[in-house]
Formats: sequence, C-alpha cells, structure tokens
Amino acid sequence: MPKRDLPLFPLSMVLFPGAELRLRIFETRYLDLIKQCSRESSPFGVSLILAGAEAGSPALPAAVGTMARIVDFYTLPDGLLGICCRGEQRFRVRQTRLRDNGLIIGEVEDSTWFEPEPVPAQHGLLAQLLERLLEHVGGPYADASKAQLDDAHWVSFRLAELLPFEPREQQALLELDDASARLDRILEALPQFQSEG
Repeated sequence: MPKRDLPLFPLSMVLFPGAELRLRIFETRYLDLIKQCSRESSPFGVSLILAGAEAGSPALPAAVGTMARIVDFYTLPDGLLGICCRGEQRFRVRQTRLRDNGLIIGEVEDSTWFEPEPVPAQHGLLAQLLERLLEHVGGPYADASKAQLDDAHWVSFRLAELLPFEPREQQALLELDDASARLDRILEALPQFQSEG
C-alpha cells in the first residue's frame, strides 16, 4: 500500500468519513497547515488525541484517523479564522516526525474507500433510528438520500457520530473495517443510551 506524508491535526474528538467538521484556527502551526493544504488542494489528517491537549505541546495522536478536506473558510466573531472540512477516507499512521513549528507529520497509508453496501436486515431498525434522528437534528444530513440511508457504512458512521459515545468508543468504531460489525457494536450500546436518557 503506498505511503505518503500527511500533516496531522490531533483533536479531542473523532472525525468520521462523510462527516462535517468546523475548526477555529489560531496556532501558527495550524495556520501554516491550512495555508499548505489550500495552496496544494490537499487534505490533512484528523486523529483522536490519546495523550496531551489540542493546544500547546504536540499531542499523541491515534494511529487511525480520517482525512479532512477544507470546503469553506470564514471569519469568526472574534476575528479568528474558521474552516469547514469534510471527512474523507481513513488513514493509518506508520510513523510520525515533528516540524520545528510543532506540527506533527505522519507517514500514512491510505485506507481504501468504503464501497456502499446494503444495511443487513438485522440492522434495519438502526437505519430507521438514524432517519428519525436526522429529522430532529437536521444540519448537514437533513437532505440524506435514500441511497445513503441504505448504505451500511454511511448509516454506521452517522450513528457513531450522533449517538453519545465516548471518544475512545468512537475511535474503536472508526477502526472497524466491517460495517456489519460496526452496526452490531452500536446495537449493543443502545440500551445503555436509553438508561442514561
């Protein structure tokens, strides 16, 4: 599998393929990252922080993350730069190095794109649950197509994103290759969410 360098943006949250992410950019290393990605029309990598914090000293990122592509820029009320990104394919970090400005560069392997596959019959309830959730949440998924709601990967990633999973649980769901296994895990977790609610 081909390897390439990818600038990393460790966060205290998980970005899933197909998800929208809005970021407030203020540290020099990330302003440089945004400039480079804009100039080259290239993505950057979002990884869950395993140790450390989002600002300050470089954090330890998870080995599996999601590529993010910038789709919009805007100015925030405080004058800082805001960006809107969309999650693309997953990647796996083989090794990292640190630039002088504190930016982490990962040598990564791209994961293959997930081909759409039908939601298994035993998970039909989860597709219905997602449809109801989207009716209430709206946002970027308000106009989800029937094809998306019939795709096991899309349904499992949206539920992993929208249900109240802890970040480490979301990371485990992101790392699963099999959509049916991801839906199984989500189904197992539903009673826990009902008792919390």
